[in-house]
Order: sequence, then structure tokens, then C-alpha cells
Amino acid sequence: MMWTKRILLFLATNILVMLTISILVQLLGLNRGLGAYGIDYGQLMLFCLVWGMGGSLISLALSRVMAKMMMGVRLIDPATSDPRERALLDTVHALARGARLPAMPEVGYYNSPEVNAFATGPTRSRALVAVSSGLLQRMNGDEVEGVLGHEISHIANGDMVTMTLIQGVVNAFVLYLSHLVAMLVRNVIARDNERGPSMLGMLASQIVFFAAQIAFGLIGSMITAWFSRQREFRADAGGAGLAGRGAMISALRRLELSQGRVDNVRGPELATLKIAGGSRFVSLLSTHPPLQVRIAALEGRS
Repeated sequence: MMWTKRILLFLATNILVMLTISILVQLLGLNRGLGAYGIDYGQLMLFCLVWGMGGSLISLALSRVMAKMMMGVRLIDPATSDPRERALLDTVHALARGARLPAMPEVGYYNSPEVNAFATGPTRSRALVAVSSGLLQRMNGDEVEGVLGHEISHIANGDMVTMTLIQGVVNAFVLYLSHLVAMLVRNVIARDNERGPSMLGMLASQIVFFAAQIAFGLIGSMITAWFSRQREFRADAGGAGLAGRGAMISALRRLELSQGRVDNVRGPELATLKIAGGSRFVSLLSTHPPLQVRIAALEGRS
């Protein structure tokens, strides 16, 4: 049942994104830049920017709502009298004031064996901070404060917006370059055909287009992953400034000891909503630096 709900939410979100962008492209007439006999390069660039940036911006706008629904986050009532919830809420609010956020983020928790926390939201004024039940069970107060300081720093630094813009630009260039390579192949095949592009040329260009998207997409993923790793170092430093360097280092060490606790129900579907990345991915595609490297950076050993 939980898997079905997540799949339906994922499909509904992507359908909404594609439908919205398709309507926008039609209204702006940007699809006219992709003709059968050539390309209007200016319109093609605008077309790719709309698709690339549009999808990222819509995802950002929905990020807080989708994270709550997909992760099953239970928001804490600001008037709660539960001691554990009160402590979590007060810690987040104190850190948010220390980071001078314009508004207090929503605070919640969700059931998961992973020791994890995340921050998301479209702006610094409309953010969400959530922690897993595994984190609350396995971390002491100082370590929890270190993790929350890290997440509050992500919000204060505007990391969600920054990564959205970077991802949007990368998406646009991946689509643009893929269209150019496909057009080149189609023109080479149709060079001696006075009637224009043949069925063979059209088919070959489509195959090349999808292959180019995979290849350029892989390069683009390396670029966005590099930026993501840099934001983690900044958030660690920010967390150390808010909660104390010792608390931040202690939290990272606890995460290192808890890496074997994986949420097999959710899997890697929201890898960006993690304070630590797994070691299973190729380092160039990892969104998080190794925990040992992050600890060394805070200790001044890097």
C-alpha cells in the first residue's frame, strides 16, 4: 500500500510537471524552433531552458509538500506538550534564530530505521526540517543538535534554490546539446536526399538524441553532484557554527557508525533528502562527500 501511494504520487507529480511545461511551450510557440529541415537555435535554447528550468522550479515549489507525503512526515504542533517533540521543536527554533531565518521552518519526524534528517522547501521562509525515528533513537542531544544545525544551515544558505537553478541549467544544456547532435546526424544522412530528411534519418536522429541525453546527462550529473558535495561542506561548517564544532563532529561520527542501517522500504528514491550519502555510488556521482572527509575538514586535517 505504501509503495503504491509513493508510485502514484511520483507519477502524478511528473505528469503535472510535463503537462504544465507542455502548455507553456505551446503558448510561447517555442516548439516551432524544432523544424523538420533545420533548427532555430535561439528558439531551441529558449525551448530547452523552459523544459530544463521549468521542471526544476516546479519540483522546488512542490518539494515541501511532496517530501511530507512521500516520507510520511508528521508535523509537530507548535503548542505540543510532548517532552520529546517539545525538545526537538525548541532546538530547531533556537538554531533558526541563530541562523537569522526570516521565518521558523516546519518541524516533523517520520518512521525510518535510518539515522537521517533533511531540510527542504522553496524558500528560506517556507522550509521543512524533518528527522527520522532512527536518528532520535540513536543520537544524544548534542548529536541531534549538530544534525539540525547542519540542516538549518542548508536553509540559511539557500541550498535548495541554488541546487534547483544549477540542475535547471544543466538540464537545459543536456537537452540543447542532444538536439544539436541529433540534428547533425540527421543532416549527414539526408545530405544527398533532395526531398529532405528520410525515415532512416529521422529514426537515426531519434536514437542518437536519446543516447546523447544519456551521455550528456551523465556528465551533467557529475557537475550537479560536485556542487552538492560543496554545499555539504558548507552546511557542516554552518552546523558547527550554530551547534558547536564538537557536536557537529560527534554527529558525523555517529552517522558513520550507523551507515549500515538502511531504509529498505523507501530505498534511494530521495537520495538528496539525506544528511549522508552511501558508499555504493561512484564518487563522482555521489551527492555527499565521504563522512571521513567531512570529519577531517571540520577537524582541520584536510
